[in-house]
Amino acid sequence: MKRMHVMLRVKDVDDATRFYSSLFDAEPTTREPDYAKWMLDDPRVNFSIAEKDEEFGIEHLGIQAETPGELEELRERIDRAGGTVNNEGETTCCYANSDKTWVVDPQGVSWEAFYTSGEADSYYAEETA
Repeated sequence: MKRMHVMLRVKDVDDATRFYSSLFDAEPTTREPDYAKWMLDDPRVNFSIAEKDEEFGIEHLGIQAETPGELEELRERIDRAGGTVNNEGETTCCYANSDKTWVVDPQGVSWEAFYTSGEADSYYAEETA
């Protein structure tokens, strides 16, 4: 079963974490100084926030696969849908090791299709060096 993914850019991750923890009636499953993620079952969504100095609001939308096979199915759908595709492959992002493909829809919204294989110690892989 796949899970909807929503990523927001926020001004203050602590304030946003308090707000969304109350809204969802749940504490984050991952919490770092600049990042928080809720893996919710009701509603079934992977909702994350990251503190950034850039524009705020929706950063991207996505679909999280629970198996590598589901990710391949999503990649086939992306190919059929068209748009600008970037097969990122194996990467570290958002404190997780994942296999990702990105597509930009006709309105310019970035969509991420990904399978997460484990946790990471940093937001991006290059931060671990």
